[in-house]
This record gives sequence, structure tokens and C-alpha cells, in this order.
Amino acid sequence: MEKRKLGKSLEVSAIGLGCMGMSHGFGEAHDRQEMISLIRAAVEKGVTFFDTAEVYGPFINEELVGEALAPIRDQVVIATKFGFDLKDNAHSTPGKMKVNSRPEHIKVVAEESLKRLRVDVIDLYYQHRVDPNVPIEEVAGAVKELIQQGKVRHFGMSEANANTIRRAHSVQPVTAVQSEYSIWWRRPEREIFPMLEELEIGFVPYSPLGRGFLTGKIDENTTFSENDFRSRLPRFAADNRKNNLAMVELLTQIAARKNATPAQIALAWILAQRPWIAPIPGTTKLHRLEENIGATSVHLTAEDLRQIEDAASKIEVKGERYPEEMEKMTNL
Repeated sequence: MEKRKLGKSLEVSAIGLGCMGMSHGFGEAHDRQEMISLIRAAVEKGVTFFDTAEVYGPFINEELVGEALAPIRDQVVIATKFGFDLKDNAHSTPGKMKVNSRPEHIKVVAEESLKRLRVDVIDLYYQHRVDPNVPIEEVAGAVKELIQQGKVRHFGMSEANANTIRRAHSVQPVTAVQSEYSIWWRRPEREIFPMLEELEIGFVPYSPLGRGFLTGKIDENTTFSENDFRSRLPRFAADNRKNNLAMVELLTQIAARKNATPAQIALAWILAQRPWIAPIPGTTKLHRLEENIGATSVHLTAEDLRQIEDAASKIEVKGERYPEEMEKMTNL
């Protein structure tokens, strides 16, 4: 598979694998052995970039990823995240969890993540959400110490605004920024992309398939279980889904012309935006994994991209991406 560079030195596969949904967020956790097999199949197919976080589960997703990748550790890049106070959050609902990026906390949870991941060093360590109570310079300083100690290789930030990233970067160079990004949620293009270009920082889009919506497998009649967090997202309300199918129809039209699927067009569109972008679509199914990887073989011409841009600009996507309390936890 094509490789891409995040920051100045971190090389990853053009398509990574977001592992959250295997354990957390989209209903019941999936069978552990099946997910281990899927992760290892991804490596065999050229994926080298795997994304997890302590909060996914919590903890069990890191353990899953660690077990799956232990035999092939030297072939892969493992990214995980810190930034929540999980001991205080055991019974919290999403969006009401307490953030915690105090330097002493970061150092403790880094050790715990190292053990769960079965590694000596974390390749890419993201601050999951900005902590308004801790100066970002202190956060970057704590990660810098972990890097100096050989426990972390690269510093990342998630859902942070341009000014916050710039301040952190002045203390410890940021290798990658992770934020939601897809053809139906493009806010990072405004202020984040120009800053990333300037500072030579990579970008890792999560939910590049719109949490499954852009695959064309969800419509206004789809039902979500109570423990599927899409059931609480405004964008996934039935009326909004019905309206937003216009974006799926656009992808479907392009896909038919390119002998591809809507998901592959959505991913190929992201890959075409900048050479320093590496999306991390998640899946629990082998055929979806293969489909996503296939997006790297879909070539969108300048004319294709112009037509997509023109058509997408006429579609008004309805519904906020998060409920208000969850959006407040982002720093964009």
C-alpha cells in the first residue's frame, strides 16, 4: 500500500484502521478473537497504522490492539490517546466525562497504556481532548519528557484549534493532528489545514465515512441500539438522515462512473485533498476492510474533484455532528 508521512518523519499506510468500534461506541463489543484476526488481516493487506485510546471501553480496546499486534510489533505504528480522568468517569455519560491533562496524570496513564498495548514505546500519543484547566505548554512539556525518556516517539493532538496546536508545537513539535473530517464535515479546512501545511504537521481524519453514513448502508429507516452513540447524534436523527442522503447519492453517482463504491469515493476524496493526510476508517468486517483499502486504487482526476466540489457545495447537510455537551469538549 502507498505510504504517507505524518510530520517530518512518521511513515504510515495511506489508510489506517480505527479500532474504537471493535470495543466501544457502536453497540456491544465484538468477539475478541474475531477482532484480533481482523487486525492481523489488516497488517497482511498493508495497513501499518492503528488507532486506539484508553477511553475506548475504557481500556479494553488498547488491550485488544496490544494482543493483536504483539507478534508483529515492529511492522506497525500504534497510536493511542490520553486526556480523560477515567477513574472519576466510570459511570459518566459521553459528553459529561472529565478531562484531565495534568502532567502528573499524563505520566501515570502513559505507563498504563504501555502495559495494555504490550509495547516499550507508544509511537504516536495524542491528547484526546484539550483540557481548559491545564496550559497546553505544560501538556506538551509532559509529553516531551516522555519522548526524552524513550516512552513515546511522537506527540499528537485531537480536536484542537489552530492556536492551541501552534502553542503546543512551540514546546514539543506536533507530528499529527486528529479530527473528524469527511466530505460532510469539513470545518478543519478553514484554519487547521493552512496551519498544518505551514508547520509540516500531518492530519489524521477520524470518521472519514461519516460514522458509516457515507457508505450508503444507512437511511432514515435505520435503527440504532441505545448503546450505539449515533442514536444521540443530531446528524443521525431520522429527518436529518433523510435529507443527508443527497450526499450519499452524489458519492454513488461518482462511484458508478469509477467502478467503485460510495465508501471508496469518500476515502479517495480525502486522500486527494493533501498528501499528508492518512484517514483511519473503522470496521469490524473483513470485506469492509478490503473495500476501504481498495480506495487507494481509486484515482480521482482534477475534473472529478471539481465536479464533486461543485455538487457537494449545493447540498446542505442537516444536523450538528455532536450534541451540545459533546461539542463543548472539542476545541475547534
